[in-house]
Amino acid sequence: MSDPTLTLLQGTVSLLILRALQGGPAHGYAITRWIRTRTEGALVMEDAALYQALHRLEAKRWIQAEWGASENNRRAKYYSLTAAGRRQLRDEVSLWRRYADAMVKVIEEAG
Repeated sequence: MSDPTLTLLQGTVSLLILRALQGGPAHGYAITRWIRTRTEGALVMEDAALYQALHRLEAKRWIQAEWGASENNRRAKYYSLTAAGRRQLRDEVSLWRRYADAMVKVIEEAG
């Protein structure tokens, strides 16, 4: 039996993280859990890829971070969207919807 998870396509990581943070601040584990839950386990993000992406998004000022206490009272870095991040999320969602619509047209059976 093959692995049921899908390989993340280039360009999807930022969208996944920005969308996960749309609901409010979250730490890294909560972001990966949200992605896994929302995609019913089809998409799983490795820790290294997540934290590289978080640093990249922070450098672009699409997210900001601050330290806080996690659910189990451990120190955790919480990430949240900035105004620029919310604009980027809207742009990326629009682009991916257009891309998905185009791909559906390609893979659907001809009438």
